[in-house]
Amino acid sequence: MITKKRQLEMALQHIPPHPHPDPNLEQYHTPSIIAADVIWNANAYGDIQDLKVVDLGCGTGILALGAALMGAVEVIGVDVDGDALQVANSEAHQLEVQDKCTFLKQDVREFQGEADTVIQNPPFGAQKAHQKDADRRFIEKALEVAPVVYSFHLAKTMDFLELMLKALNASITHTFHYQFPLPRIYHFHQDEKREVEVVVLRMEKME
Repeated sequence: MITKKRQLEMALQHIPPHPHPDPNLEQYHTPSIIAADVIWNANAYGDIQDLKVVDLGCGTGILALGAALMGAVEVIGVDVDGDALQVANSEAHQLEVQDKCTFLKQDVREFQGEADTVIQNPPFGAQKAHQKDADRRFIEKALEVAPVVYSFHLAKTMDFLELMLKALNASITHTFHYQFPLPRIYHFHQDEKREVEVVVLRMEKME
């Protein structure tokens, strides 16, 4: 059982990014230091250990696997990309949490299931027009799946997110702010690396 955040971060450092990232899917790898902090905080608020956790758009599984390492009894990762899920499955075996983890290849909108907590890093919708409403689709589905959701978003969209969540009858209970590095992995990137301000929202359905 992991007892220190640094221990969790070190375990997650070995999870690789997507081997062939697709710009249409905005496949950016969540850094281990950020993933570990989010998972650690979620566990501190009673949202991980002994619970069922779902990661929508899980990629290579860093958030899903982090939840498994922190004591979730069942973890489901959902992604449309089979190559990413292959990495996630392999890493689950490496970390010896394969008995807890299931990775499903499907669009998150098609996922049917319930959980105690959703932790997700959806596409930011920053590059492609068809991704502009991706954050809304992910939030809507997440709130269908679980009463508690942790979700990554661009900090500059906070006003929009607050209005969206009010319309969805959900409230923001906590916010966590990070500088999220975007390495030069796509042809349209001009800088070797840049950072964007990201906010992770802990949200709950209102009664």
